[in-house]
Amino acid sequence: MAGTEKSLKARAVDLLSRREYSRLELKRRLAPFADSEAEIDALLDELAAKHWQSDSRFAEQFASSRGHKYGSRRLAQEMRERGIDRDTIQSALAQQDDLATARAVWQRKFGRPPADQQERLKQMRFLASRGFGMDIIQRVLRGEPDDE
Repeated sequence: MAGTEKSLKARAVDLLSRREYSRLELKRRLAPFADSEAEIDALLDELAAKHWQSDSRFAEQFASSRGHKYGSRRLAQEMRERGIDRDTIQSALAQQDDLATARAVWQRKFGRPPADQQERLKQMRFLASRGFGMDIIQRVLRGEPDDE
């Protein structure tokens, strides 16, 4: 290695100093610079032991930063793609209020009930693409109150 080349650990710390990364994301980012997969795994284990990298902290941050825009289904899918396990995802999404989020997103985008079936389908597709379940979508479009 050249003297000016950054060490693998320096690259990892540099990335983590900017934002949280899941273990899988960090592994993918460091792979081009590592001599072996074992080298990356050892470094990631060290970073996790020092609490510099944490999947649960990543999941909490991810849910709070994107939770005002997307439903639990979409957030969970995106976290699974980033290598977060099911229990960590459930824990991170425990405080997510999909109904309130869906209402707020719907209000910003449309602001009024659908005038016809075509508009209703458009609004339903929009909310579904944001990761809200059909039960939540129907409650939003019917204008149901929070307490049933």
